[in-house]
Amino acid sequence: MTTDSGGAADEERAGAMHVRPVAGHIGADITGVDLAGHLDDTVIADIRAAVLRWKVVFFRGQRLDHAAHVALARRFGEPVVLPRRGSASPPGFPEVETTADRLELGGRFGMEHDEWLRRRRHSLLRGWHCDHGARVDPPAATILRAESVPPHGGDTTWSNLAAAYAGLSAPVREFADRLRAEHRLGVGYQPRPGDDAYLRHLLEHQTASEHPLVRVHPETGERVLFVNGYYVEQISGLSRPESAAVLEMLLEQATRPEWTVRFRWEPGSVAFWDNRATIHLAPGDTDHVGHPRIMHRVMLAGDVPVGVDGRPSTPLTGTTPGRW
Repeated sequence: MTTDSGGAADEERAGAMHVRPVAGHIGADITGVDLAGHLDDTVIADIRAAVLRWKVVFFRGQRLDHAAHVALARRFGEPVVLPRRGSASPPGFPEVETTADRLELGGRFGMEHDEWLRRRRHSLLRGWHCDHGARVDPPAATILRAESVPPHGGDTTWSNLAAAYAGLSAPVREFADRLRAEHRLGVGYQPRPGDDAYLRHLLEHQTASEHPLVRVHPETGERVLFVNGYYVEQISGLSRPESAAVLEMLLEQATRPEWTVRFRWEPGSVAFWDNRATIHLAPGDTDHVGHPRIMHRVMLAGDVPVGVDGRPSTPLTGTTPGRW
C-alpha cells in the first residue's frame, strides 16, 4: 500500500492499494482495489486502518451487486438486519437498505418526500446525523454504494467529530466530558394539522437512549464529540434553555468547514465511514433535477458508547443492545 499524506505526487504502483487524503482532517480516496474481487487479509487491514485514520474513505468505479456488497461488509463486521426497510430495498438481501428519493415517503403519510425534508430538516444543523444514533448501540460503520445519481447535485458531506472535539478549548472539553444527552427518534420534526399518521408512526417506533456527550472511540481511543442535529433532544441535568444554547454551540463546532469533506457521487462509487466518529449531511438539492438517486446501504453492528468516565450509554425506550 502507498499513502500520500503530504500533498506530494506519489507514484501509484499498478495493482497496489493507494490512499490519498482529500481534505485536511477527514476523507481519503482509495484506488487499486476491486471491492468485488478477492481481498486478502492485508488489504482488509489496510482499508480498516484508513477508515480509522480518515473517518471516511471513497472508492470509484466499483462493480458491487447486493451479494458482493454484503460479502464485503462481512469482512469488517456483522451486517445489521433492520426489521423495517424502505419499500425500494431488495428482497432476499435483508442486510441491504435502498433509498430512492421520492419513492421512500411519497404519499405514505399524506406528504411528498420533499415536503417531509423541509419540515424534518428545517435548519442546516438539524440535517446532520449519524446512522441510527437514537439506538443504545448505533452502527459502527456504514458502507454506501451508488447505483444511479443525478447529473449534478446529490453530494454528501461528512464531519470528523474527533477533530471537532480536539478543536474545542480545554475548559469546554472538560465541561463536555462530564455531560450526557438524550438521543431520540423524531427530534425537531415540525408537525402540522393532519399529521396524525406520521406522529403515530414515530410514537409506535420510538427509540431513545442517553449517550455520553463525549464518547471514547473503542478502537482508536480518541475522544469524540458525540452530537448531531437529527437525534439529540436534551442535555441531561441542564434546563431547556441551557441545553439548547450548549447544543447549538457544540453542533456549530462539529460542523465547521475545516472538519468536513464533500463527496461527488458517480454510479459505482462507494463510501465507507466510521459511524462512531462522524456525522454526515445528506443532500437536499436534487428534487428539481428529475433524476433518481438510488443508493444501497449496509451497516455494521456497533457497540454501546462509553464516556470519558467509563459509563456506558443507557437505553430509555425501544432499544436493546444487539437487537435490530
